Amino acid sequence: MKRKNFARRPGCAVEAALDLIDGKWKGVILFHLQAGTQRFGELRRRMPGITQRMLTKQLRALEEDGLVIRKVYAEVPPRVEYTLSELGESLRPVIDILKAWGEGHQERLSCAPAPEVVRKPKRAA
Repeated sequence: MKRKNFARRPGCAVEAALDLIDGKWKGVILFHLQAGTQRFGELRRRMPGITQRMLTKQLRALEEDGLVIRKVYAEVPPRVEYTLSELGESLRPVIDILKAWGEGHQERLSCAPAPEVVRKPKRAA
């Protein structure tokens, strides 16, 4: 498991925890793995906005941090399954609370079009 050197200061535990689930996709991957063991293709179908390369990168990071277990079966074609580790399972309440919070604030968080920017005309020199 990779560890960053978080100094002993107020908030460092929060910083360390957020570092494990940082980015757009790690929390979503952990959420989907709460439903049980998933194959790569299943995860990709559940997250249509993620590229194959990004999913691979995020799964490797989660595995390296000890949150996900990757199991490779010696079959042709190869079968790879991902499941939450014990440490990953311990994040279940955190992910569930994030989901509930997001659902409670969905209107504010939705991807509404950005307000139109009104630019002032440039003055003649």
